[in-house]
Amino acid sequence: MKRSAFSWRVLLALLVAAGPGAACAQSQADAQASTLQQDLYQDALQSIAEGRRSDASLELRRLVEKEPLHAGAWLELALTQCALGYSNEAERLFATIETRFAPARPTPGWDEILRVIAEAREQGCNRWHAGSAWSLSIGRGIDQNVNQGALSPTYVIDGPAGPYTQELSADFRPMHDQYTLMSGDFSHDITRNGGTGFVQYAVRRNDRLHQYDSGALFGGVDTPWRLGHWTVRGTMSGGLVKLGGSLYQRQAQLQARITPPLPLPASMQFSVLFGATYNGFLTLTNFNANVWETRGQLTWRRPDTYASLALGRLEDRALAQRPGGDRRGWFGNALVRHRLGANLAGELSLTRQAWDSASAYSPGLIEEVRAQRTDVARATLVYTLDKHQSIQLEGRAVRNRENISIFQYNARQLQLSWQWQGP
Repeated sequence: MKRSAFSWRVLLALLVAAGPGAACAQSQADAQASTLQQDLYQDALQSIAEGRRSDASLELRRLVEKEPLHAGAWLELALTQCALGYSNEAERLFATIETRFAPARPTPGWDEILRVIAEAREQGCNRWHAGSAWSLSIGRGIDQNVNQGALSPTYVIDGPAGPYTQELSADFRPMHDQYTLMSGDFSHDITRNGGTGFVQYAVRRNDRLHQYDSGALFGGVDTPWRLGHWTVRGTMSGGLVKLGGSLYQRQAQLQARITPPLPLPASMQFSVLFGATYNGFLTLTNFNANVWETRGQLTWRRPDTYASLALGRLEDRALAQRPGGDRRGWFGNALVRHRLGANLAGELSLTRQAWDSASAYSPGLIEEVRAQRTDVARATLVYTLDKHQSIQLEGRAVRNRENISIFQYNARQLQLSWQWQGP
């Protein structure tokens, strides 16, 4: 049974108010409540929000043993046990709520509590129901620089007789085209404690430049768990990338996102991400590498606004004699999403990624040690048609600046897409 976070909290508040002798009981509970009991309840609510129902069940059991008049904990525990498929225990808990917390006289909201319990019984608690979610997106776009062609049509080379200018061929200059894009994802619960399996794919086909057509397929598992008051979410994934009809890249990734219990406002959260990625290239020689990432992220949530700020350190270790050798760099991102109207939302993001190589890119030909700075600006408007469908207009601008001029480029894209989400 799914309900919004707002209605969930409202029901708990109503249930507390509906209990017999609510004012006295609440007063006694406030007087006797310990820091441990308050922490248990907050931990349980966070576990439920993150899908860790087994953890939530254990935390709620401990809480009702210590504080048997905590009406919210009883209701949360009953619904959690029902969602886990423990029908006998869920029914016992529902019956306890109906008798222990029934008001002596009619109380606003009590009928709503009984309706929620009846709905849970009607849907059944005989087995765990694994949830699923999916989305499909189809779009059309314009790309001003499909091949990431060089910003300058010429390149200056230091030869034995001194520097001279080389004209770049058409293949190395910006190529414009339009494209069709289809993407989607599917996720499915695989454990009672929030473990999820997922699959993601994307296919892009250009109208003319088919040598730059691309496709990607990724899959993996994601699972949350708790270490004391620290929340940890681990992800393991792998995938394949095609370019121009041929298999281009293989990738495997491990990530751990850790959220420490910092004394931040309720609307804010800070987490640290650690990641390790293997990139294997099938059509390029000596480009295989391992990338290590450490990133901190601060998020701020309000009913109509979401904002995040991330900053991280990157290290790219070459597994062979790659041009330029190892690389070190950093990553920064700022994002704001805001509801502009009843059915309209907007999003803005700015990203900068910097890489500095360890050695000359190509001794004897290109003696410079490559230093790359890439800025990406993105603006998106999303118009919601109904609960399952939306239309999205996205503009993206890329500015890549380097000390080696043939790698410098600008790119601009404009894309209109339709998205369908389920269930």
